[in-house]
Amino acid sequence: MAVTSLLLVLIALAGVTAVTLAWFSIADNTRVYSMDMDVTTGASLRFDLDPHGEFIEYIETLSMDQIFGRIQRDLNYDPYTARLTPVTTADGRTFTLRNGTEQSASSGAFYQFTLHFMSTEDLVVHLSSANSRGRQDGTLVTSSIANLPESMRISFTCRGETVIYDPGTSSSYRTSENIRIFGLPRADQMLYNDENSLFSMKAETDTEVLVCIWIEGTDEACTNDLKGGDFSIRLRFVGTREDNSLID
Repeated sequence: MAVTSLLLVLIALAGVTAVTLAWFSIADNTRVYSMDMDVTTGASLRFDLDPHGEFIEYIETLSMDQIFGRIQRDLNYDPYTARLTPVTTADGRTFTLRNGTEQSASSGAFYQFTLHFMSTEDLVVHLSSANSRGRQDGTLVTSSIANLPESMRISFTCRGETVIYDPGTSSSYRTSENIRIFGLPRADQMLYNDENSLFSMKAETDTEVLVCIWIEGTDEACTNDLKGGDFSIRLRFVGTREDNSLID
């Protein structure tokens, strides 16, 4: 009877593990097929991959080709052919595999690049799911595989503080004093508040932001069902005043 009970307990534990274990084991074709970034705050906010001396030198839109070209130049690998590998992080900047092995930015396991923002007035930058007038450009992560966007993460680190966008949640919470994780509502329900703010800016001052994009191995959606999945990322940044009212 004791042996039978022990076997039942072991079977039960194995079943729980099978249900809760994330980390898909084969990531041979999970990569971005489209990436666009837009900045929308009227004429007040711009960005680029390099710092500039004057606001007029910054731009409104970056494409995947521009971002991947910079990654290839700076990190010496081709992100078009690299396959994202499930990783995890405690701070949005240091990434490890399931076995704890740290992955460098040049490993191709995740994407890392730097954006430079400049504004003509003091403002707060938010990530927005809302579309600008006459366009479909709100922040969105999509895939032919339904659960894949839920396992994606995008972090923004500015002046030592990191915020992480999680497409699979609509809430906001802190994991530490300097780390905040947040989701976004549907485009027609977008409201700007402290939960979806990214960083503040001073007028005519270049603001450097480190961006990382990865598949979160500990997310319950990160299973072998995602194998072979491609995904598309669209990011839209907007600027507000300190009271979260949009700047025209």
